[in-house]
Amino acid sequence: MEKNLTSGSVFKNIVFFSLPYLLSYFLQTLYGMADLFIIGQFEGVDSITAVSVGSQVMHMLTVMIVGLAMGSTVVIGKAVGARKKQETASVIGNTVTLFMAVALVSTVLLLVFVDPIVAVMSTPGEAVSGTVRYLTICFMGIPFITAYNIISSIFRGMGDSKSPMYFIAVACGANIVLDYVFIGACHLGPSGAALGTVLSQTISVITALIVILRRKTGISLKKQDFRPDAEVMKQVLKIGIPVALQDGFIQIAFIVITVIANRRGLNDAAAVGIVEKLIGIVFLVPSTMLSAVSALSAQNIGAGKPERAVKTLKYAVMISVGFGFTVAVLTQFVSVPVVKLFTDDAAVAVSGGQYLRSYIWDCMLAGVHFCFSGYFCACGRSGISFLHNFLSIICARVPGAYLASVYFPDTLYPMGLAAPAGSLLSGVICVAAFVYLQKCRKGREGYA
Repeated sequence: MEKNLTSGSVFKNIVFFSLPYLLSYFLQTLYGMADLFIIGQFEGVDSITAVSVGSQVMHMLTVMIVGLAMGSTVVIGKAVGARKKQETASVIGNTVTLFMAVALVSTVLLLVFVDPIVAVMSTPGEAVSGTVRYLTICFMGIPFITAYNIISSIFRGMGDSKSPMYFIAVACGANIVLDYVFIGACHLGPSGAALGTVLSQTISVITALIVILRRKTGISLKKQDFRPDAEVMKQVLKIGIPVALQDGFIQIAFIVITVIANRRGLNDAAAVGIVEKLIGIVFLVPSTMLSAVSALSAQNIGAGKPERAVKTLKYAVMISVGFGFTVAVLTQFVSVPVVKLFTDDAAVAVSGGQYLRSYIWDCMLAGVHFCFSGYFCACGRSGISFLHNFLSIICARVPGAYLASVYFPDTLYPMGLAAPAGSLLSGVICVAAFVYLQKCRKGREGYA
């Protein structure tokens, strides 16, 4: 399972590590889109809206868990790069203990506040009951969603990006089958979509545990490794908390934009919900680069090779920008037909097409700050990632979306521009921070 990524071609390491990661993200996105696609085949706009609103809440929670788990990936990666097996085992054990406690507390709190959460989302009246049912069932599955993500973070920190791909493939296949059973055959609507999601995650976690028990990982875990160690948890949380908060704020911004769209009516709410899912697909490459940069750079920094970490960042930025630009240009010609894949409602398709054509440029611009965020995390500077995302949200994304909605009530196109505007600001901040850190590093080396 353990793989050293501190030698050989940097570009090849990125490609071979990121491809399984990319497929994992694709399957995870397909996993999320299956609910929306399948319910659109059997139910009306109210059910589509219920699942899109509910899944956005769940996506926010999931990315915050993933962000927190980034701390484990980086700390494990540094220990693996430095070839410290006992330290690696301690971080893995403490990760399991920490995240299971977080999962149990989160489950209780979310179930208690499910109704206020639905109200805060300004969910259209026709979709309220479906959204409550969807979220209640999904909240009960939080422990399994958390378990999958911490297992994946551990594997990736050790340089193995293939195993998480297999686990999510199992979940994706199971989710599609269960969705057709619960939504199509049993006509359970949003509740069926939620049941499919939770049960498929459970199957994935069971599969992962079976693989772990049967495979020789090179790391021996003992009972004491699971005992809370303040220093280890501090290292994990120092990196993970800013990333989790950063991802949480980004998702809150998306939710605020969803609330703005919800207040425009059911059609715009459905359109924005569909486009958010589509954006999730094209963001696979930037998201993959973020995770790849963090894992590869962490190992190289742990091995005392910071120059390889910088080279990893540069290659990742080139890949992300090239991909983002290509997709953004192509989308200008196919936006409405793509949205129509998810709905037969002509008004929803037109509105969604408008929103997608402008929003899609965020893929290229976000690719830049995603890569830098991965590098900053590997350097233990995840606070920078939190800062630039926070500033982009309060200065561009949210106010831009609100003003566009007020001044352009008949089109969603201007609203879509708020996201790339925020990413542009983030990119400028990231480049400035990187240049400053490099000068500081070279200054220290010169002094030494």
